[in-house]
Amino acid sequence: MTKKVFGKLLGLFVLLLVFHTVVMEFVFRGMVAQTAGNTLHVLGRQALWSGLIALLVALPLAAWVASRVSERLGRVVAFARRVADGDLTARLPHEGESELSAMEAALNQTAERLDRNFAELESRRQELAAMLDSMQEAVFVITPEGYVRWSNAVMQRIAGTQFRPGRPLVHSARDPELLACVNAALEKQELQYGRTTSLAPGKSFEINAAPLPSGGALVVLHDVTRVEAAERIRRDFIANVSHELRTPLTSIQGYVETLIEDPDASPELAREFLGVILKNATRMHRLTEDLLALASVESPDYKLASRPVRASDLVHDVIASLSVVAEDMDIALEMTGAPEVMVMADPDAITQVFSNLIENSFKYAPEGKRIEAGARELTNEVQFTVRDFGPGIASEHLERIFERFYRVDKARSRESGGTGLGLAIVKRIVQAHGGRVWVESELGAGASFHFTLKKSN
Repeated sequence: MTKKVFGKLLGLFVLLLVFHTVVMEFVFRGMVAQTAGNTLHVLGRQALWSGLIALLVALPLAAWVASRVSERLGRVVAFARRVADGDLTARLPHEGESELSAMEAALNQTAERLDRNFAELESRRQELAAMLDSMQEAVFVITPEGYVRWSNAVMQRIAGTQFRPGRPLVHSARDPELLACVNAALEKQELQYGRTTSLAPGKSFEINAAPLPSGGALVVLHDVTRVEAAERIRRDFIANVSHELRTPLTSIQGYVETLIEDPDASPELAREFLGVILKNATRMHRLTEDLLALASVESPDYKLASRPVRASDLVHDVIASLSVVAEDMDIALEMTGAPEVMVMADPDAITQVFSNLIENSFKYAPEGKRIEAGARELTNEVQFTVRDFGPGIASEHLERIFERFYRVDKARSRESGGTGLGLAIVKRIVQAHGGRVWVESELGAGASFHFTLKKSN
């Protein structure tokens, strides 16, 4: 560019010399034509006037050329400032084939390339942010000074609005385990593990804090609340099953050992012992059957053979199948009515639901009382009900009564041969049908168990 400008100025200077020569030619011709006897001072005065005329013509031309160059350089400076401020859409107008035009075109290409690169980086940043926000884990980045640099949506939901970029971590998450793990990762520059239960109420998190090559740390919080709950349920389930099996097994073992040690026991005593053994063996058999049934309905492979069934038929069939048992227990099993509406159901599975609910009522219905079973039509579903008139259930038990092995009266349930799994099986089967199940009760006023099934289209 410097050579080009210098060339233009040199050309302008040559033009001025040519112009001065032409002027001098006309002046000298005039001088010769007027007189040949002019003195030397006349010649000098004429030369001075010719130089002044040439200078007056050259100054505007030089000013015009300089203003054009200065204007284009000013546009380049303004362009550079816009790019420096982050405006990558700035462009320079360029025309002609001069070196300034080539420079302007090159600067435009550079700005376009930077614009594309930044757009691509922004697109990738947004994709990465969307991926991190869609994760189940909470993720955030800490600067070497201990400030929050970035966090995904999960972390913001857990910690609240106070957890935001620019705030110190110690002010954003007041959790000792988390702070200790992050500080250790920053100081030792090693991957650190931890666990916290106080970051969010009722939640447990595993902490992974990894140092970053550029400084700071990347922290990932994995929610293990459900895993720990499932593990706790598994441990409780095994403990309950072991307890339920140990009691009848201990009884069977004791009576068998007594019979072995006393081979001359009277037939009446032997028959009594064998009756106890049979009762406990039957209890173990029922427990095994209920465990298999519960495992079946909780399995992901559990499939229902649903078909349109009349609601009244479901109620009538279960009453017919259990009426003999009710008579033997001196309990009246009555049907309170059911609509002639078709529902989508697996008849065998719903029969098991009704059987479990009615057999559960047998345990608490007083002798000489009655149990009612019926159904009523709702807007999009049918509500089935089994009601007894026993002692009722206290309110603190209503929320947990459908849990596995949960008993309101443990001694009475075991005495009647209950396994504590019947209502849990009921809940799983009804939920598999897409229905709801609940209980309503007051002490001294009996209990009503309800479940719903969807109507058939």
